[in-house]
Amino acid sequence: MPEIKHPQDAIVKVLRTCICGSDLHLYNGNVPDTRVGSTFGHEFVGEIVEIGKDVTKVKVGDRVIVPFNIACGECHFCRQGMFGNCHESNTQSTAVGAIFGYSHTAGGFDGGQAEYARVPYANVGPTIIPPDMDLDDAVLLTDVVPTGYQAAEMAGIQTGDTVVVFGAGPIGIMAARCAWLFGAGRVILIDQEDYRLDFARGYSYCEAYNFREMNDPVVFIKKITDWMGADCVIDAVGAEAEGNALQTITGRKLLLQAGSATALHWAINAVKKGGVVSIVGVYGPTDNLVPIGNMMNKGLTMRGNQTSVKRLLPRLIDHVQNGILNPKGLITHRIPLEEVADGYRMFSAKLDNCIKTVMIPPTANQ
Repeated sequence: MPEIKHPQDAIVKVLRTCICGSDLHLYNGNVPDTRVGSTFGHEFVGEIVEIGKDVTKVKVGDRVIVPFNIACGECHFCRQGMFGNCHESNTQSTAVGAIFGYSHTAGGFDGGQAEYARVPYANVGPTIIPPDMDLDDAVLLTDVVPTGYQAAEMAGIQTGDTVVVFGAGPIGIMAARCAWLFGAGRVILIDQEDYRLDFARGYSYCEAYNFREMNDPVVFIKKITDWMGADCVIDAVGAEAEGNALQTITGRKLLLQAGSATALHWAINAVKKGGVVSIVGVYGPTDNLVPIGNMMNKGLTMRGNQTSVKRLLPRLIDHVQNGILNPKGLITHRIPLEEVADGYRMFSAKLDNCIKTVMIPPTANQ
């Protein structure tokens, strides 16, 4: 049972929690300093059951969305709306702020794949769930929806643009869906799992192709864009990309680089000159083999970050309530938290046509 450690802490009884594709990087040993005994999970919503003496923005009994990033709200970066880069919550890092349940490289905080979770800076992150919002929608606002939305936002999409998304996991599917909100004229999704591609066609209203059926994904994209390349490309894959033997061996097997950068290679090479590459796929804190010369010579803009969930939540809550976005439509599996091991195995091995798994703790209905 977590305890109040700081006057601005809150204790949350978890009502819904998810397994994220980023959790698989921990599960498969790709993130350093993931210590025995850590509680995973950065996507969760719950009910506040205890607060520190300085907490004023929420109260016991409130049901809240808990952003996956932990932010103080007062540092130089939080004041700029860069809540994923908080300078106080993860003082040992020069890059990312703290993240729930994501190793000691992200602050060492326990996560929400549990019955209860300690939430620091409770005056900043937790956002009250509207009374009429389904908890299954709310839990996807902790990460999936904001990350997909920010992926499209960072891509700088202009009206009529062709947008390519690498990766048809929940984030990539949501990024493809959100690309239309920014005015995309054509959205193309690339993955290797046919069941994901079929799901994406229905959910994101996009074209979807299997890279295993192509000789070269970059040539394929050039060919279907009049040999110009896409206007914007989103890397929603990150460290566990497949499709290149050298990248897989050095990045996933030998851990000589911060994961396989195959999707990032494809993104840089498939975007047009002067285009934009948006990176939300997670890579580790060490080096990667990427074609930086191509980026410079093509005049590309590259943007990436952990999502500033708090900044985006008001807009995205409106989109959900107005029916513009349907987060819970991504959920294919709902299981008890006690079956988390089976959930990880199913999601990691892509069994049973799994897209997104929501877990319900045994205390959720008590």
